[in-house]
Amino acid sequence: MKHTAARTRRAVLRATTHPHTASGGPGRGRRGARAWTRANGAVLRLTTRVQEGLQEAARRPDRGDISTTTVIIWVAAVTGAVLIAGTIAVVIAKYNGKLSGL
Repeated sequence: MKHTAARTRRAVLRATTHPHTASGGPGRGRRGARAWTRANGAVLRLTTRVQEGLQEAARRPDRGDISTTTVIIWVAAVTGAVLIAGTIAVVIAKYNGKLSGL
């Protein structure tokens, strides 16, 4: 049986609603009911988002996550570029006086 957002929503509401306390808890009044409503909404949004993420991961196992090899290549490329730029800066600083007479 497929899980749908509506089915997940019903399960969350059933799990978080206390049937013996209509106001959201003993002695809580309207404020407590609003807090329970907000909490239920937050739990519902979170569980719906997690469920959608799991369905997406099942549908597309390779979601374009960056691999370790790619990170190593990028770090090596940036390090090489910084070394080359530093070498050029050192050479220009060393021969700056001699080059100005040309």
